[in-house]
Amino acid sequence: MRKLPALIVATTILAAVALPPASAALPADQIHTKQYGTAAVAEPPTYDATPLKSYAAFDANQAVAVDAKYFYAVNNTTITKHDRRTGEPLLQFAGDEDGPFIHMDSGMVLGNKLYAVHSNYSDWPMESSIEVFDTKTMRHIDSYSFGIYRGSLTWLDRHDGAWWAGFANYDDVSDQTGEPYGQTYNTQIVKLNDKFEPLASYTIPKQILDRFKPMSNSGGSWGPDGRLWLTGHDLGEAYVMELPTAGSELRWIATVNLPDVQGQGIAWDRSDPRHPTFWAISRPNRLVHTFSMPISSIKTPTAKGWSVLGPGQFRK
Repeated sequence: MRKLPALIVATTILAAVALPPASAALPADQIHTKQYGTAAVAEPPTYDATPLKSYAAFDANQAVAVDAKYFYAVNNTTITKHDRRTGEPLLQFAGDEDGPFIHMDSGMVLGNKLYAVHSNYSDWPMESSIEVFDTKTMRHIDSYSFGIYRGSLTWLDRHDGAWWAGFANYDDVSDQTGEPYGQTYNTQIVKLNDKFEPLASYTIPKQILDRFKPMSNSGGSWGPDGRLWLTGHDLGEAYVMELPTAGSELRWIATVNLPDVQGQGIAWDRSDPRHPTFWAISRPNRLVHTFSMPISSIKTPTAKGWSVLGPGQFRK
């Protein structure tokens, strides 16, 4: 496999938009707390997504990718291109049963290319790659191999001039080793340059990872609000994250409930700045769902997490 050439231009990062919330945030005195270790950690507010439209899609087993005219239902070894207006399936990439495609987890569209993430899940050791398709013809046109790396690659997106990727690890016990498949707490979000070389890496709060267990982070997509939206493997929840001002752990800003969604890969449609939509799948029902999200209601906490103290205020 050869390395991809450096990518020149990413899609424009859209300005934050204001969409009406489906439900109001919980008041501060009603925010739930959970006990982790010795400290009570307050959970951020929870909102509801507003369903817009649903499509039948037989390949909606792992994820969905989207552009202005089409959506792409992702399965383990197949990806089907659908017309967004009618939902009609148009073309399908189909990997051979004994071919190199084993487990495609999700995809994202940039220009006329569909970037699908691929792994050898659940074989050991974990291997991952990025597989590239021409969206017009659905032909496979390029590949980049990570080999044995930080975990099992589950999602990829482009934001702020860089690539971002989720490398999942699992508490689920491997049939081959009898040990956890990497351990969920080792899951990482990695910022990559145009050559897919690491620039920085981040962790997901353990409160969220505990919800993912024994599985892990399945989906990730940067929203028009400049925040990273994450999903797990099973729950109908999207976790709204921001980069930390210090340290390595992403900041958990909000949770959004997703009706008839059971985790898996997601995608923000950023093709129309006036009407951005959030896309997800229902694996058991083989449906692709679209939602409007309560972006305008989600606020960044004002607490910085530190202060500068003067004489008479020093901690001792």
